[in-house]
Amino acid sequence: MNKGKVYLIGAGPGDIGLITVKGMEKLKEADVIVYDRLVNDSLLKESKTECEMIYVGKKPNHHTLKQGEINKLLVEKAKEGKTVVRLKGGDPYVFGRGGEEGEELYKNNIEFEVVPGITSAIGGLCYAGIPITQRNVATSFHVFTGHLSDDEKEFDFESIVKLNGTLVFLMGMKNLEKITKGLMKYGKKPDTPVAIINWATRNNQKVITERLNKIYDYAVEKNMSSPSLIVIGDVVDYREKLSFFEKKPLHGKNIVVTRSRAQNSSMIEKLRELGANPIEFPTIKIEKLENTKLINEIKNIDKYNYIILTSENGVEIFFKELYKMGYDSRWLKNSKIVSIGKSTTEKLKQFGIVADIMPKTYKQEELYGLLKDKVKKGDNILLPRSAKGRKFIVEKLNQISNVCEIHTYTTVVDDSKSDDFIDNFKNVDYITFTSSSTVENFFEIVGKENKKLLSKAKLISIGPVTSSTIEELGFKVYSEAKEYTIDGIIDSILNDRK
Repeated sequence: MNKGKVYLIGAGPGDIGLITVKGMEKLKEADVIVYDRLVNDSLLKESKTECEMIYVGKKPNHHTLKQGEINKLLVEKAKEGKTVVRLKGGDPYVFGRGGEEGEELYKNNIEFEVVPGITSAIGGLCYAGIPITQRNVATSFHVFTGHLSDDEKEFDFESIVKLNGTLVFLMGMKNLEKITKGLMKYGKKPDTPVAIINWATRNNQKVITERLNKIYDYAVEKNMSSPSLIVIGDVVDYREKLSFFEKKPLHGKNIVVTRSRAQNSSMIEKLRELGANPIEFPTIKIEKLENTKLINEIKNIDKYNYIILTSENGVEIFFKELYKMGYDSRWLKNSKIVSIGKSTTEKLKQFGIVADIMPKTYKQEELYGLLKDKVKKGDNILLPRSAKGRKFIVEKLNQISNVCEIHTYTTVVDDSKSDDFIDNFKNVDYITFTSSSTVENFFEIVGKENKKLLSKAKLISIGPVTSSTIEELGFKVYSEAKEYTIDGIIDSILNDRK
């Protein structure tokens, strides 16, 4: 059997956007991912469905696997002929034991490649508003492990204090008191600025600053723990001017997204950009319905005066079938294209279509109001959509025309729930709902026994129909989007933060 290959990849300090392009490419190709505690879980969702995930994370005084066992695991998986990604927080060679793993792979004649990552010693400081170097202030920087491999060893504080640049200690919270006292003992000024950065570059990043002689007591008071960076030097004083990450409007907010995984990427991206921690909890899965009726109607599309599309899913399924049959958008030249919703209209543009008719709000009632004076008796209307769509528009338009409704997909409960998420409902700030299905399925998945855990979460609805479903189930709608779109939901949350 051919031997596989191992990629030692740096995942960056926490923000998933800080992994390199090459790192992400190899992550998506992996057959096996062996990952650490400090790796952002969201990165793992970029892997192949069939990828094997192996957690080897280390907490202070507790290792899932010892380093020797991890080395052995990488060799075994590669010998099975698999592409293995060893995903490590920060950079593999900055206190990441990547060199040890590389040596073991070399010894066993396993091909490997290293993909560097942004070390927290630089990226973490940046997100805290602290430049690791600054002209005329710090022209060098020095990175130390704050956790020596042998407890009997001591830091060489006498040499360290002679360094004029920025001092950064990684994994040093356990020895914080020893570090501060040792530096002052050998001449470091007690009023030297110090910062401690906890969970650097993540939405729950927490930063405290003090002077060297006071930082230990302050850290204890603020309950600062690992994983944290300790930064010592005058560059810390630039934080007030250069801090940007914690100023994002949704920084520190945990927001649940209940849309299907196939649909939620744009919402997740927008929330992350605003500083939030979007928690993917998809409650619905889209299942395409196979039927010959859609194929027949596409073949005879010329008879339709109007084609009504009511969702992004409906658009995608319709046009994929159109293309599969050897046609393109020109085939629809004799039909007026009607769209419900801004997102549906944007999806149409991806297929080269600008909607002829679109109501201002995502309501079938408004759509009917627009069409009733346009549609003539005898007109034919094609309506490919979800099997669970409301009947209002079909019933009303059938009174003045001929509607051909085709169910091209349905939604089912996505019960791949996360027990860890259920256990931590108390940390959720907002839960967003984009349809009645997401509401019904969410509460079915969560279960009655967990509903009381939602008392502190604010429920955000995309529109009136979704709000009604929330209220029918006995819950209160905190806010309803003014514009019935994903952007409208996000605006509702932003307005709550003002």
